Amino acid sequence: MSTIPENKVVYFGVININENNKTIGAIDIWRNVINKKMFCEEKRLGILEIVDYIGMPAIPEDQEWAVAINRNRFGKERWKLIKIIKSGKFSFIDTDDETTINVDVSNHRIVDDNWWSFLVANNVNRTIEITNEANPK
Repeated sequence: MSTIPENKVVYFGVININENNKTIGAIDIWRNVINKKMFCEEKRLGILEIVDYIGMPAIPEDQEWAVAINRNRFGKERWKLIKIIKSGKFSFIDTDDETTINVDVSNHRIVDDNWWSFLVANNVNRTIEITNEANPK
């Protein structure tokens, strides 16, 4: 019997998502203390539905946690937690949970006229003002 815990996950931090200096949501972040993998969950203000998965959401080895922000919307429907690839053509489901969004990605960042993004790992325990793109690391 091994004495090494396989899944020792602890709360790691939060990213507050602000628009015009008002909090519209947050990303809760946990991390496995053994292998340093991160697990994330989005919390949009005003959304009370429970997520459709139980436990820590998995992410493929070739992807990173990111937040996608729509340049043309305002409020809680403007942003979404996604699992992003490093480079290439990428698709994710919009905040309506139905519409597929197709974008180009370069160096884990969305390159698109309607969307932009930032990595969760670079912004733990920060408040990100999504009114402009200058704030995230």
